[in-house]
Amino acid sequence: MSQSSSLFYRFANGSLVLQILLGIVAGVALATFSPEGAAQAEILGSLFVGALKAIAPILVFILVAASIANHKQNSKTAMRPIVMLYLFGTFAASITAVALSFLFPTELVLVSGVTGTSPPQGIGEVMHTLLFKLVDNPVNALLTGNYIGILTWGVGLGFALHHASQSTKQVFADMSHSISQMVRFIIRLAPFGIFGLVAATFAKTGFAALAGYAQLLAVLLGAMAIIALIVNPLIVYVKIRRNPYPLVFQCLRESGITAFFTRSSAANIPVNMALCEKLKLHEDTYSVSIPLGATINMGGAAITITVLTLAAVHTLGIQVDIFTALLLSVVASVSACGASGVAGGSLLLIPLACSLFGINNDVAMQVVAVGFIIGVIQDAAETALNSSTDVVFTAAACEALERDNQSMA
Repeated sequence: MSQSSSLFYRFANGSLVLQILLGIVAGVALATFSPEGAAQAEILGSLFVGALKAIAPILVFILVAASIANHKQNSKTAMRPIVMLYLFGTFAASITAVALSFLFPTELVLVSGVTGTSPPQGIGEVMHTLLFKLVDNPVNALLTGNYIGILTWGVGLGFALHHASQSTKQVFADMSHSISQMVRFIIRLAPFGIFGLVAATFAKTGFAALAGYAQLLAVLLGAMAIIALIVNPLIVYVKIRRNPYPLVFQCLRESGITAFFTRSSAANIPVNMALCEKLKLHEDTYSVSIPLGATINMGGAAITITVLTLAAVHTLGIQVDIFTALLLSVVASVSACGASGVAGGSLLLIPLACSLFGINNDVAMQVVAVGFIIGVIQDAAETALNSSTDVVFTAAACEALERDNQSMA
């Protein structure tokens, strides 16, 4: 009994990142030596992702409502600069993708089209979808994981409770604390979940299906690496005026790794909330900025849209001037921010971007099919970049605000 208690204590208090890395190695080993066993291990990954997705909408709704309800009158938050960082970071990602696509032009071997998908027909449809998500039924928003709707109703309830009795506010504060405790427990199980996800992924696909798209993947992953390791640190340095890399690497390590393997920004919201708490950020700020970032901070998605669209352009021999490339960056950024809830994620926004160059929908959907082939790596890296950047920008804005407050005091 004492030995099992000691093992449990060591697991519960050990380095989560190290345990996750061990889970990755064990998953690759299992997939290599026993593909049948790896298929069985997939249930661990599905349970982990399912638990995160189930708790995330409730966590966001309660935490946002409780934070606003208990917000001190003279307390300042950093939401405005965070939103500006999100939008600027997404546009910078698209510009970076354009530059790499011109430096290393990629041509595609187009494959059969994708059926059963319905891409948006224009920016108007993207914004129409976004607006109606704002006024979605709150119960339906919770059930479907519509975080724009969850944020809207959470903010509304928080303001409505702002003048409620102190005991009512305390109930919401206690609920927020309790749900956060549940989240911490689920996150501690990440090594087992990621073990299952890695084993199942390697057993099913490995890297054989990706070999024919090596250059395309290199451009995609190269653009994402430049954003994560050069552009984001530069933006953060401008905000906090100190070495940004300790913060950037911590966010990549503690948020990016789990996001890479869960491939779900929604599932990574609880992970990011826990990391913000660990960084001692202002709860009134991160309780809103993290779920908002999972919806509009889409640098990885902007890169995917831009790179695959320009790959189609190069394949068809279409000439592109600098102004059209800049217009593509704007369209990719707006689309990525406004349509994150579209089924199929960023890939279904490619036909919208392709329409700028007169590429018909049949060809564009073949490009989408290529995206699905490389999706095992593309979607994982995209989610890791998007999710870790949410914490990076939130932390940078909070630190800058705190520094300004101290200088004014």
